[in-house]
Amino acid sequence: MTCSFTTQTLAHQGIRFNATVLSQPSAHLFDPSNPKLNAQPVTQGGRNAAWFVQIEGVAAVLRHYKRGGLIAKVIRSSYFWLGAERTRSWAEYGVLLHLYNSGVAVPLPIAAQWKKQLGGYKAAILVARIPQALPIAHQLEKTPPKAVAFAVKQMHDAGVWHADLNVFNILKDESDRIYLIDFDRARRLTVVDSKQRLNNLLRLRRSLIKVRGDTGQQWYEQFYQAYQQLSQA
Repeated sequence: MTCSFTTQTLAHQGIRFNATVLSQPSAHLFDPSNPKLNAQPVTQGGRNAAWFVQIEGVAAVLRHYKRGGLIAKVIRSSYFWLGAERTRSWAEYGVLLHLYNSGVAVPLPIAAQWKKQLGGYKAAILVARIPQALPIAHQLEKTPPKAVAFAVKQMHDAGVWHADLNVFNILKDESDRIYLIDFDRARRLTVVDSKQRLNNLLRLRRSLIKVRGDTGQQWYEQFYQAYQQLSQA
């Protein structure tokens, strides 16, 4: 089952938004100091740049794009300008909307913004919050490997390669539904080939072992077997 949403763009403000959810988008929606958002910091992940917010009655997550690694010590939140469509925020919004409309369990994209500064730009994105959901890192024993395998394969079949598939970017809610999150730097392709799929799976494996050790390895083996079985069906 697929859904369809209307996307509109305010080019002069660098805002692309889901008109089905938002009626009056503005730069204030991306400012966590705006009291109307009732912003609460996300305590895990997000590089200290993510907040739970309320947008027109919708529970959402606001995330500012921040660099990681050594370059972050020099340039923390600015990116080189290569055109509006290639900004991190608009690109992720597009991937999320494609996946959501394809029936993949991902957060509904609400809005994305870029703002030019000093030859570069800063960016932010708003997505719907998934209620009562936690990373599988905290509930691996209760997470069915086959359900995760199905979600990951569904993403691949929709033509998307995830840039950082790990145990914190896969969520499970109270009804045991699996969600994939954080599609920054993800690639939308005509076909995700076997090498690219394996790259995602091995990245998840490294994350599982790093966080959960032998338990993570055993869980991955079941996950991988399920993924292979789904691929052969």
